[in-house]
Amino acid sequence: MLRRQSLLFAGALALLSTAVNGERPQAQAKNGSVAIIDATIFDATGREPYRGTVIVLDGRIEGIGSNLPVPKEAMVIRADGKALLPGFFDVHTHWSPSGSPRTLPQIANAYIASGVTTVNDFHQQPEAFEPKRAWLQNIVAPHVNFVARMSTPGGHGADWADMNTTKWVATAESARRAVQALQPYRPDYIKAFADGWRYGTLPEETSMNVETLGALTDEAHKHGQRVLTHTVTVERGKIAAAANVDVIAHSIQDALLDDPTLARIKAAGTFYAPTLAIYQLKPDEIGPGRKDDPITRQRIRKWGFAEENLRKLFTAGVPIAVGTDAGIGGARHGYSTLQEMELLVGAGLSPKAALLAGTANSALALGLADDRGTIEVGKRADLVLINGKPWETIADIHKIDRVFVDGQLVHGGGVKLPAGNLMTALPAAPAAELIDKFERTDGRSSLDTLRLLDMDNGVERSAVVTNVVPHLAGGSALAIAVQMSPKDKPEGGVLIPLSRGSVRPVDARRFSGIRLKLRGSGRYTVVVNTLAGEWTASVEANSTWSEIRVPFNALVPTRNQDGASAWRGDDLLEVGFVVRRDANSTAWGEIDDLGFYGT
Repeated sequence: MLRRQSLLFAGALALLSTAVNGERPQAQAKNGSVAIIDATIFDATGREPYRGTVIVLDGRIEGIGSNLPVPKEAMVIRADGKALLPGFFDVHTHWSPSGSPRTLPQIANAYIASGVTTVNDFHQQPEAFEPKRAWLQNIVAPHVNFVARMSTPGGHGADWADMNTTKWVATAESARRAVQALQPYRPDYIKAFADGWRYGTLPEETSMNVETLGALTDEAHKHGQRVLTHTVTVERGKIAAAANVDVIAHSIQDALLDDPTLARIKAAGTFYAPTLAIYQLKPDEIGPGRKDDPITRQRIRKWGFAEENLRKLFTAGVPIAVGTDAGIGGARHGYSTLQEMELLVGAGLSPKAALLAGTANSALALGLADDRGTIEVGKRADLVLINGKPWETIADIHKIDRVFVDGQLVHGGGVKLPAGNLMTALPAAPAAELIDKFERTDGRSSLDTLRLLDMDNGVERSAVVTNVVPHLAGGSALAIAVQMSPKDKPEGGVLIPLSRGSVRPVDARRFSGIRLKLRGSGRYTVVVNTLAGEWTASVEANSTWSEIRVPFNALVPTRNQDGASAWRGDDLLEVGFVVRRDANSTAWGEIDDLGFYGT
């Protein structure tokens, strides 16, 4: 359900600039200059590795060569022949607490420790972009690009989220309008869930037709945003190429690519990020003693297609980028990026080609090649110093000695990260007494947060419609109508974030509970999402308005993390109202004056 996802990612994102003391890592030069002397430089330009010195000034590469003058007061690092590479990229990650690690500062730390200096995050609702950007400016982290999601009704990515979290589109017109509607959030890129194939093990979801995907891509390009797709089948690979998408994310793995499709993808200039790390076979699925069940046989078959299609695309000249889907399944943040380059080599690429995929190619795929991805004068000084020669032995990428972001030493060499990188939660803001009087017609609450619809998961989901209607006593109320889905325990309702994007928790301990005015028929559920999880209480309503009060001590923990069962009161993220009825039935309710009450 949407609220489960909301509380999961919001719990992990509970860290903002107000909680950070502004410390920077230790061991930095006073004038911001760095001299890395006598390194073996793999500059990712195609040149063979060579010995030399790199001078960094004000976050940029100032000079590269031999016997360069070292700026006064520069931080001097004597590399003694160690490998110096551009910082690595991961073009496909989910900064989700269902991953490993799961708290946002620790996710940032994991990427930094792995030399990953530029990351695309596909996990956030657009409302969370600005709060997250503000937070990232105040801790040590890789450069994080925020990617807005678009899918089809009943498609992958729309099967758990509402349209304020993942846009649902089915025509060229709706795709253009959706891209335009996202622009106030300033997304860095757009992800299109264009392929509904469920890997041959589950019923297929809906897919995006070429007209819709083409219009989506064209409109995004008009706004300077590149498009990455979820594409896992040959047929949808053809459509992605015809729609001129920039990056095909995930492996095409339902069959072997034919030559015409290879030619289409190459002609479109599309990059390919196979995310092998999320698909690799498990230990019990390889070797002579492997499992022998239908799903395992299917996974082995798909893995063979994924590897062979990667080889075909690479041989055909399609540029390969590095992405992992880390944060989903067992793909670990940071480590999986390095593992992905190893898997590229395992599939047949040379170590040099894998390193280019993780650096220069990924920068090109994201339109960032003028700024980073290679070691060249004027480029951003995102650098990784390694004890080894990964262009000869790819496993050496794990032997990281130091990492620089914008010329700042952020890992290794005795660096001490600021307090914000060690935090897992943000001190809560005081909760306002009023949450929503439902006077606004723009979908925003009295707290100026965007309301979210809540419904059950799956292709066939309950349909929820809300509307601001006149309240007989004056003012307005929120009317909720639900067509229940044809499944067990269907539901639908609304969630009101207590802060923008549900990023920052609020402290409601000065209150005793939740109040609301309610009109309806039967039993309803009040939902409170917190950093620890979900709490609920049942309430009754009839056709006349009544005021309901739910004491905090009446709330029951339901989907809570780590088995948390004690109510805190200082970690609230969202308050919601949910209707649960029989399959295929309809339900309604009206609420007003939602807020907290005192003792």
